[in-house]
Amino acid sequence: MSEKIPVTVLTGYLGAGKTTLLNRILTEPHGKRYAVIVNEFGEIGIDNDLVVGADEEVFEMNNGCICCTVRGDLIRIMDGLMKRKGKFDAIIVETTGLADPAPVAQTFFVDQDVGEAARLDAVVTVADAQWLSERLKDAPEAKNQVAFADVILLNKSDLVGPDDLAAVERRIRAINPSAEIHRTERCAIPLDRVLDRRAFDLDRIIAVEPDFLEEGHHHHHSDEIRSVSAKMAGPVDPNKFMPWISDLTQVQGPDILRCKGIVSFPDEPRRFVFQGVHMILDGDLQDEWKPGDPRESRVVFIGRNLDPERIRSGFEACRA
Repeated sequence: MSEKIPVTVLTGYLGAGKTTLLNRILTEPHGKRYAVIVNEFGEIGIDNDLVVGADEEVFEMNNGCICCTVRGDLIRIMDGLMKRKGKFDAIIVETTGLADPAPVAQTFFVDQDVGEAARLDAVVTVADAQWLSERLKDAPEAKNQVAFADVILLNKSDLVGPDDLAAVERRIRAINPSAEIHRTERCAIPLDRVLDRRAFDLDRIIAVEPDFLEEGHHHHHSDEIRSVSAKMAGPVDPNKFMPWISDLTQVQGPDILRCKGIVSFPDEPRRFVFQGVHMILDGDLQDEWKPGDPRESRVVFIGRNLDPERIRSGFEACRA
């Protein structure tokens, strides 16, 4: 089977600098060809002349605020793109600033044709260093964009003092302890930090930040979105784990923005890697455990109204 096309989802609240980053990607001399899917709802679109001049093609989704419309549009556009595979190296999806990234991410789980042809490489969120703290108070979309991110550009960092910048980063870490954070001015960043990251891949996250599932010590309980993690030494019984994770995501799915983990099953040399968005789960056996590595199972859930004790005790009950 041919290599899946990598897809980068570019998100962030209104005015954070998504279009600046997109234009930077399209104009730098990297020699790659990108198909670009933009969502024009509620925003001035990207400079079409710039895009055409860069030999890119732009496809518009109709409406950024109705989940079903976004997913249906995206599936339709992706199906069309897959028929022309070979004419581009990767796909970039730019969402409107008011969009929740969930429906876009879910598309890669829900639609079999899309999932077989393309892989979600990373959710990249551009955050406005000056205004993010305010947006986290009054805009649930901004929280979701931070919670879903694999890579966060803390943009306009030159407009904020060092103490305020550190405070913003603590807010981000309280919502999403696993994302890579880069401070930027006008989205100036080496493109290999945001493209072809394989950041949506658990293996990649663990390689970059081995402790990403650690709970950390600065979670603010006043924040509606939080992360809950658990780890277990020794094997996990798949006959207990599978019903547990399925039941948990079905019951609490609307509140679970992201979940992911690496699990050790008895007498299985490969690691079971899973990830999910709301009620949609995807998991399979991937690379073998490395000799000498502790076969430690780790899971993380990011969402609202999560009961840490219930999750941890439920996971512990899956011990083989």
